[in-house]
Amino acid sequence: MRRTTDFADIYDRYFSRVYNYVRYRLRSPEAADDVAGRVFEAALEKLGTYDPSRAPVQVWLFAIARNAIADWFRARGRGEGVSLEETAEPAAKEPRADSVLEKEQENAMLLEAVAALEPRSRDIIALKFSSGMTNRDIAAVTGLGESNVGVIIYRAVKRLQEALAEKKI
Repeated sequence: MRRTTDFADIYDRYFSRVYNYVRYRLRSPEAADDVAGRVFEAALEKLGTYDPSRAPVQVWLFAIARNAIADWFRARGRGEGVSLEETAEPAAKEPRADSVLEKEQENAMLLEAVAALEPRSRDIIALKFSSGMTNRDIAAVTGLGESNVGVIIYRAVKRLQEALAEKKI
């Protein structure tokens, strides 16, 4: 009974953050639903082996999520590249306001700039901004040093700013 209660608490507390991370990495709502479900299935199966003295539950859960995403890409027989066509949302049937269109264009430019980053930077940026993880937690998930994570984030954000500045001109 305790195991089920613990899992329900973990699910309630972390589902949206894990889903956001997976959705950010895969960009397809259907794939994100599937992979997020697999993450929590795996977490439930492995809950008995989880050792809180080794890592916080968030780190453990995002490690499972990273592996599930890697498995998803491997199953498709390709690297982590995603075509722009796969990231595009279908056109709406109703006309949209100018501000909404501008926001969509900005998001599309940002996704294009993120897609141009190397895979490790994309992953760390996703962990940082889609799930709100700290640099220390990202370091624990990725096996990198905390300062290294900070440098990667700094450089990636700088590259994203430069790429977006070029596109706005």
